[in-house]
Amino acid sequence: MSQPGLTNPPETAPHPGKTTIDPEEVAKFSAIADEWWDPFGKFKPLHKFNPVRLAYIRDCVCAHFSRDRRAKNPLEGLHLIDIGCGGGLVAEPMYRLGATVTAIDAAERNIKTAMAHAMPQDLKIDYRATTVEALAETGAGSFDVVLNLEVVEHVADVDLFLETSASLLKPGGIMIMATINRTLKALMLAKIGAEYVLRWLPAGTHDPKKFVRPEEAKTALSRAGLIVTGEAGVSYNPLMDIWRIGDDTDVNYMLTAIKS
Repeated sequence: MSQPGLTNPPETAPHPGKTTIDPEEVAKFSAIADEWWDPFGKFKPLHKFNPVRLAYIRDCVCAHFSRDRRAKNPLEGLHLIDIGCGGGLVAEPMYRLGATVTAIDAAERNIKTAMAHAMPQDLKIDYRATTVEALAETGAGSFDVVLNLEVVEHVADVDLFLETSASLLKPGGIMIMATINRTLKALMLAKIGAEYVLRWLPAGTHDPKKFVRPEEAKTALSRAGLIVTGEAGVSYNPLMDIWRIGDDTDVNYMLTAIKS
């Protein structure tokens, strides 16, 4: 495949040779890779809140780059990387919105699943089975948009992961990250409720010790040279069976940050 978005070298990788990969986390998601595109399978929660998440990303990127979010291809001309892309649930919609998309994941099975789903639709997404550290060490690529969605709660070193991700961002670019807050409410809903009561996710999907508080994420992003410009919560209404963007960051939240 071609390598869109990888023509302008970024900054040198912050800590060459170091990795944020947790092998147990990679193995965990590799084992269920074939189910990424099953809306009623193990990734059902992602399919449920993906439309809300995608709209938030689109609107944030369009606002930052002064684009019309209602346009047919509002992200046209922007180079975007989806880090920890899984089966491509975000990479594909970003491509359809006009972005030139590179998508990486440490689990090769995830990438193969993503490629198999994209190929019949002729979606020219540059999928790679690699890590953000490995990509940064090649000195290849800088991006207008960096996405870190539901990834930081699965890495071994959050600060290093965000620092390395930030090194791939062009000056003036925007990073959007989404993760789970480390609160009692998140433990009850995102861990116990989702995995053991509702069985939305396989038991053991999340380690609550790895949940990240917004203040911790903001500090890490600031250390990486980014300016945090937005924060929003993502909450579930069980009575209406819908997800919403709002002010409640106690469980799921999203941050936007820019590189000056």
